[in-house]
Amino acid sequence: MNRTGEPSVAELMAQLAANAAEIAALKAEKEALSARVVKLEEELELARLHRFAPKSEKHVDRLFDEVEQVANEDEASGEDGEVVDLPETGFATIEKPEGKKRGRKPLPEHLPRERVEYDLADGQKACPCCRHQMHRMGEAVTEQLHIEVRAKVLQNVRFKYACRHCDRTGINTPVVLAPMPAQPLPGSIATASTLAFALVHKYVDGTPLYRLAQAFERAGVPVSRGALGHWVIGSSERHLSRIYDALKLRLRSQPLIHGDETTVQVLKEKDREATSTSFMWAYRSGEDSGEPIVLLDYQPGRGQIYPQAFLGDYRGILMSDGYTAWRTLAGATHIGCMAHSRRRFIDALKTRKKGGGPPEQALKFFEQLYRIESQAKNEKPEVGETQADCIRRFRQQHSVHILIALKAWLDDIAPKVLPDSKIGDAVSYTLNQWEYLTRYTEDGRMSIDNNLLERDIRIFATGRKSWLFSDTVDGVRASAVVYSIMLTCRACGVEPLAYLRHVLSELPQRATDTDITDLLPFNFTKAVAA
Repeated sequence: MNRTGEPSVAELMAQLAANAAEIAALKAEKEALSARVVKLEEELELARLHRFAPKSEKHVDRLFDEVEQVANEDEASGEDGEVVDLPETGFATIEKPEGKKRGRKPLPEHLPRERVEYDLADGQKACPCCRHQMHRMGEAVTEQLHIEVRAKVLQNVRFKYACRHCDRTGINTPVVLAPMPAQPLPGSIATASTLAFALVHKYVDGTPLYRLAQAFERAGVPVSRGALGHWVIGSSERHLSRIYDALKLRLRSQPLIHGDETTVQVLKEKDREATSTSFMWAYRSGEDSGEPIVLLDYQPGRGQIYPQAFLGDYRGILMSDGYTAWRTLAGATHIGCMAHSRRRFIDALKTRKKGGGPPEQALKFFEQLYRIESQAKNEKPEVGETQADCIRRFRQQHSVHILIALKAWLDDIAPKVLPDSKIGDAVSYTLNQWEYLTRYTEDGRMSIDNNLLERDIRIFATGRKSWLFSDTVDGVRASAVVYSIMLTCRACGVEPLAYLRHVLSELPQRATDTDITDLLPFNFTKAVAA
């Protein structure tokens, strides 16, 4: 029997069970808090690196000594698993290209030359040794770059004609005024060249309109910021939107389209707060397209209806990141961006204090995949083989084996990493997107990543750092049109100032239903060459 006041065996067992449950709960809470601490430490380290460290994603080996490298690999093996050797595919090693030669490049040959001659005074042409007259034996020529920016006023003089006979004998005297070509913005002081100058400074050089107005003021030409805004919106709505619409139709017929989106802020938009986030959707043709096109499309949200409305029933190849809105286009063949997956492993590597480990191992796979892509573009097709077929054959021979090994490694390491850590996020993203990430090996027209379009969007993002936001919806839509044409010019290798001068002079002369195919940027280079 139990003594009076002492707990029974059942009570002790119950208390023991309660204590065990409490210990298990505390242990689970400790593990959850530890995982959260790891995640927050990684986020803090990434934030610090994003602020102070170089932004380049190039993978640089941070080990300087072979012995140190072996020691770190052993340490990584003991901590995170064995180092996996990449499969041998017969892929030749690419030698590093030679560095660029140093020294100043010569000035371009196409620039006009103006001679500025410097001669000795007559009293200095006597020989300092014997005092006889010296003869000129040659000349020393050095070249400097000289740039002048000048503004001038065009006086459009239209002669008037009247009939003296009617003036003497008639009731009315007709007056005939000589016509002049239609102007881009009737009633405006800006010529096509002036409009092109303002548009290039804002959308190519990233100069906000208020600073452009200050530049005009310094030159002694007072032009208000409001007038500059009118020039931008007027040029877009009256003329450049015609180029944009024609490019949009051409883009939909491309076999491959890259898609992405980035944020933009509009202050004055109906039924929305000024702090609301809107989006600039971006679309681009493939790198090998004979008609390079880059288009931006402003929309107030990030829903699936926007790419669906823009691309319609597009049935080609669509390259995008893992955002599900792009995948809702049922008729398209979807491929994923390998760079997004690689970027996650780079972030995971940055958060490791010692480096190495699984992120380093993953980047070795990606490095090999991108080396294969680099060489595939230089492969020469066999007889009767297209370039796309050649690239597909090369990928099947080399890339597929690397991808199989990468998939096996990911499956093996997935249960061993914390899901909320950076390496866990990288592994889960890659596995979830695997079907889309590897589809590029099935078609030589497909790209391995979306970097081509991301480089174009970077120009918009750089300009956004200067002007920060758009004031009105009309302004941001005009910006989307002008940015699209400027980025398309860049993709086509067309000088944007010359192109805008041409189209803003030519479009006012053409009716709205006239064919303007010859004015598209990829045809402008052909017209100039002819």
